[in-house]
Amino acid sequence: MNPPRPAPASPPAPARRPHPALVVVCVLTFLEAAVAAGFGVAWAVDLVAGEAVLAAASVFLVLVALGVALLLTAAGRGLWRGRRWARSPVMMWQVLLVVLAVGWLGAEVSPGAVAALVVALVVGVGLLLPPVVAATTGADEAAPTRT
Repeated sequence: MNPPRPAPASPPAPARRPHPALVVVCVLTFLEAAVAAGFGVAWAVDLVAGEAVLAAASVFLVLVALGVALLLTAAGRGLWRGRRWARSPVMMWQVLLVVLAVGWLGAEVSPGAVAALVVALVVGVGLLLPPVVAATTGADEAAPTRT
């Protein structure tokens, strides 16, 4: 006699495609993380090469930049996975970036300051869009379906 066959497994549910606004927010967050890491590495290179004027300040800047890069990377992954906690650090960084960019623009209009301001505004507004909020709170799964 043949042993009983297990019931066929149901096919996995098709993966939902993320909303385009969430994709933009995540990509720009990862871009910000890469820029922060780049600044950290550049300051570390200056420190090692002996070109840093204030070594202690340079060490601090390296640690802050790399810390921001790590935090933004973790938060970007959290956003992509729909984690609620990830919105707060990303939004806080956007607020700080807007303040910095406005200060830079007050001193001199430069492409870097304008780019920082535009990216911060796009990410900040993107985080507040209903599809992004729903994707990061599970509200899209819990919403009743209309028939």
